[in-house]
Amino acid sequence: MSGAVGWPVRLSHGPVTLRPWRLTDRPGWDELRRRNASWTGPWDATRPRDSVESPLTFAGMVRQFNRRARQGTMLPFAVEYLPPEQRRPVLAGQLTISGIAHGSAGWAQAGYWVDERWAGRGIIPLALALACDHCFFTLRLHRIEVAIRPENARSLRVVEKLGFRYEGVRQRYMHVDGDWRDHAMFALHVEEVGAGLVARLDDQA
Repeated sequence: MSGAVGWPVRLSHGPVTLRPWRLTDRPGWDELRRRNASWTGPWDATRPRDSVESPLTFAGMVRQFNRRARQGTMLPFAVEYLPPEQRRPVLAGQLTISGIAHGSAGWAQAGYWVDERWAGRGIIPLALALACDHCFFTLRLHRIEVAIRPENARSLRVVEKLGFRYEGVRQRYMHVDGDWRDHAMFALHVEEVGAGLVARLDDQA
């Protein structure tokens, strides 16, 4: 696993790589979002009608992500996967660490999705493990949270596999799929991960 403090950051283990988004990713992003509209739609964050923020273009999103990453408040990763039957990696999803706070807080929150085509191959558990290990051992954060709609069984399996603790439900916590939705909260503290989450997954293999 490679990675360093600062931005850009690239993290890899086995067939999964996390890297910054690039403006040249737009065709791949457009194709992924179009093909996965019904797969991710029920879980996608949306903006309320009275939001003061304007919708972002893909280029605007990439620029905003990279600006926040350089400021140290976000780690916005494209997820690449190298299928065993292919020679080149494919764009397989997204993983974002947001709300990074240092000092007395030392926390951040993770969110993710994967292309339905590659679901069930352990891509997101490994991606989340890579990102969490970077946050814990390189950025020296203390706590990582994941907020999941209680109906999202696939996402719940990801945090279960990595040993995240259930901490209860926050009512109307986030605007998702057109309304304010309840979310189940899961968390891990650095003291709970031992040698790290990538090592935990390797031990399960």
